[in-house]
Amino acid sequence: MNNTIIIYGSYGYTGKLIVEECRSKNLNVILSGRNAEALLAQSKQTNYPFEVVDINDAVALKNLLSKGKVVIHCGGPFQFTAQKMVNACLETKTHYTDITGESAVFETLAQLDEQGKAAGITIIPGTGFDVVPSDCLALHLKNKLPSATHLQLAFASSGGFSRGTAKTMVEGLGYGSMIRKEGKLNVIPTGSLIKEIDYGPFKLPSLNIPWGDIATAWRSTGIPNIEVYIGSSKKQIAYAKRSNYINWLLRMRWIKEFLKRKIDQRPSGPSDEKRAKGRTYLWGQVWDSNEKKANARLETLDGYTLTAKTSVLIAEKILIGNFKTGYQTPAMAFGSTLILEVSGSVMTDL
Repeated sequence: MNNTIIIYGSYGYTGKLIVEECRSKNLNVILSGRNAEALLAQSKQTNYPFEVVDINDAVALKNLLSKGKVVIHCGGPFQFTAQKMVNACLETKTHYTDITGESAVFETLAQLDEQGKAAGITIIPGTGFDVVPSDCLALHLKNKLPSATHLQLAFASSGGFSRGTAKTMVEGLGYGSMIRKEGKLNVIPTGSLIKEIDYGPFKLPSLNIPWGDIATAWRSTGIPNIEVYIGSSKKQIAYAKRSNYINWLLRMRWIKEFLKRKIDQRPSGPSDEKRAKGRTYLWGQVWDSNEKKANARLETLDGYTLTAKTSVLIAEKILIGNFKTGYQTPAMAFGSTLILEVSGSVMTDL
């Protein structure tokens, strides 16, 4: 039985962490991406084989995927790459996972459910920080209150962003925020929804964002009204509100490319020391039409450390045949307690 994991975009900040997690577990891996120099260096360091493949080369991509049982796709922004990778996976019958947090990508891949079932593969986007902990928290709350009609999720973290995450955020600039209302996605002005949230160790004003859970939690729980928030400073919230006046400018391609070039000048991501000390705090609330409520918190690892652990944990499950075919969210596939399999994660009912 093929027990090889293909890691595409393996030399990026998060990709490297995932590769190291695989090494710590002595898993079989093929490194891949389009940067030959970076792959060669990584291969020498890890002793893993590598293949240089441009994701736009469908033939080479299918040849790569035919050598593995599951891919962990790390090459974002995923709005430009996920569909190409999934299409190749459907042809080669390779299980698909990625570490996206982009709600539009979740929506797109959900439409491939029947094709995934026909191919006998699972399609699980969001096997990292977004959306494993929040997806598990959402399903946990739904199980506590099966009649829930509304869901609010929030998170706050002390860590910074990798270059890849920052570039994905740049792609979203100029398009407002988003919520799910009565089952439909609704665009709202950035900064128009603010909520003071008690994360446990601290309280923070929190800003509504178009996080992936507006897509995934709907499918995991069936709850038709969903909002997601991120702990923010007053300065960040003020900037978010002002950005609405220049959305037309922020949507321009040359502006996005300029901002991404600036990002390339930054460090690749948080230091090992910062990640080791970092913690992430999540909060969730559901209520129903009779105003019954359920609340819970989840404390877990730094987002990037968590992504390495959860993405590999899910790949390991797939390798041993523990998967459901078709489109899945992490909690749909493995239940609300999946996050608790990661040491250092604690769920608390309020």
